Amino acid sequence: MLMTDYVYGVMSPVLGIENGIEPTNREPTTYNGLEPVGRFSVDENRVRENDQEHVIEHKTKPVTKQAGTRNGHEPVSQLSIEENGNEPVSESSVEEGGEEQVKQLPTKENGTELVLRNEAESINRPSVNELPNTTNGIEPVNEHASIEEDKEEHYVEREPEPDPCSGRYIYVHNLPRKFNEDLIKECRTLSVWVDMCPFMSNAGLGPRIGNSQGVFSTKGWFATNQFTLEIIFHNRMKQYKCLTNNSSLASAIYVPFYAGLDIVRYLWGYNISTRDATSLDLVKWLKARPEWKVLGGRDHFLVAGRITWDFRRLTDKDSDWGNKLMTLPETKNMSMLVIEASPWHRNDFGVPYPTYFHPSSDNEVYQWQNRMRRQKKRYLFSFAGAPRPNMTGSIRSQIIEQCLASKRKCKLLDCNKGTKTCHRPSNVMKMFQSSVFCLEPPGDSYTRRSAFDSILAGCIPVFFHPGSAYVQYTWFLPRDYKKYSVLIPENDVRDGKVNIESILQRIPKEQVRAMREEVIKLIPKVIYADPRSRLESIEDAFDIAVKGVIERVNKVRRDMREGRSPDAPPYVEDNTWKYSLFGIEGEHEWDHFFTDPK
Repeated sequence: MLMTDYVYGVMSPVLGIENGIEPTNREPTTYNGLEPVGRFSVDENRVRENDQEHVIEHKTKPVTKQAGTRNGHEPVSQLSIEENGNEPVSESSVEEGGEEQVKQLPTKENGTELVLRNEAESINRPSVNELPNTTNGIEPVNEHASIEEDKEEHYVEREPEPDPCSGRYIYVHNLPRKFNEDLIKECRTLSVWVDMCPFMSNAGLGPRIGNSQGVFSTKGWFATNQFTLEIIFHNRMKQYKCLTNNSSLASAIYVPFYAGLDIVRYLWGYNISTRDATSLDLVKWLKARPEWKVLGGRDHFLVAGRITWDFRRLTDKDSDWGNKLMTLPETKNMSMLVIEASPWHRNDFGVPYPTYFHPSSDNEVYQWQNRMRRQKKRYLFSFAGAPRPNMTGSIRSQIIEQCLASKRKCKLLDCNKGTKTCHRPSNVMKMFQSSVFCLEPPGDSYTRRSAFDSILAGCIPVFFHPGSAYVQYTWFLPRDYKKYSVLIPENDVRDGKVNIESILQRIPKEQVRAMREEVIKLIPKVIYADPRSRLESIEDAFDIAVKGVIERVNKVRRDMREGRSPDAPPYVEDNTWKYSLFGIEGEHEWDHFFTDPK
């Protein structure tokens, strides 16, 4: 049985609060509103002989692009086509006697060029943008048209503005309240140890944290429970810039089911029928929706704020752990985002645990990063947690022993039952901020919230199993794990072959400095911004998760277009961890860590 309600080793999601809060866990010129169409340039060669003026015909050369209609009128050139049986005429020219002569401008059909006859000196004329009003067949002079010599004016069509949400739209199912809102109302039933209701406040962030010890910045800090991600994610989605009510436009479809809050009510002391009931109701509801039928749910995703093992019951025995939400045939098509994913299955993806920091602006993030760069480090390494004496293979006891033996190089925060030290976020963050390295061994499962708290504090995480981060959070963390972390194989610690202090001391200072900077750069990627605000240029864990889902759904669509089955990956499912991280299935040095698929 997996017991997951622990905070650094205590069987409780309670996170303490200080200051009196009780811990509870471009553009063409227009004329008369119309755009110009273009100009006709006219060349003229005049010959005087015996005071007689002769005009040599010259053809006009159109220099224009055809524009579209505007305001319901067809745009026309200055040499317009016949209207009502009358040929259009040129502007009047003035002879010496002051008598106004009008010369018609004949047109030729079938696309031949126009011929201009005019005894007066001709000029390049501007285009006429409206059908002229005529009197007795004579066209009035456009007094407002501009005259330009030796210039050509071209109409350039403006390209339509690109849709900033193209390829990013999300459609959100409007689920019945029993799948989300009602669960919040029933918050007192969510834990057998603690009242979870305070953690439902502030859009799932929990109560604000005081700063009596000066550990935090002035804004954005909350006593966030590690299992409330689904509430935070749903509220963040309500602020997403590219929501749509048209599912046919959507790149992915979000199912706001609070799966973690549902199952936690029934993990202890309930039969499988009770544990499975809400999940089965959800699948029945989804299958009846037209959106589901398009791709059989392959474009759907949900976020569960607990580890994958709470939803992967393998048998129908009441003694087996969790429900079977992730093993149902329908949900296997969906993308399931969880705080810890399975290395051996392809339909769930690891996303960061929520931390205590939920900024409302980019500047809050930058200020915190700069503060962590200036932070003084008193300890070489530290550990916050408790031993696991009843867990075979746990190395926590050895880690605690080595920490105590290192004297002033290691700081230990005891999280044994009965102590409240680890319940206070300020205690945990203060220690991590003061340490160069933070030890993150497995607990009840591979992952720990503590790993993200350490990154938030600018502390380099030390892992003892690749399942604790490297094969989990591939959307968020560098694939080259040596850039930001240290891996000490747990077997070496268990067998007493390594000394943690010695290994860490041998890392060159320049390398440590580079690793620490890499960790600080990771901070925006592992935090969730306050759902009631919106960051401007920074992508947080929510943004990265949505992008990851869209990329996965796009691949499914691409596979289907190209005749490949999206349900038959090019690898054995048991090797999901290896293919996801390295793109290969061959032998790897970490194979011995993953010998027992669940």
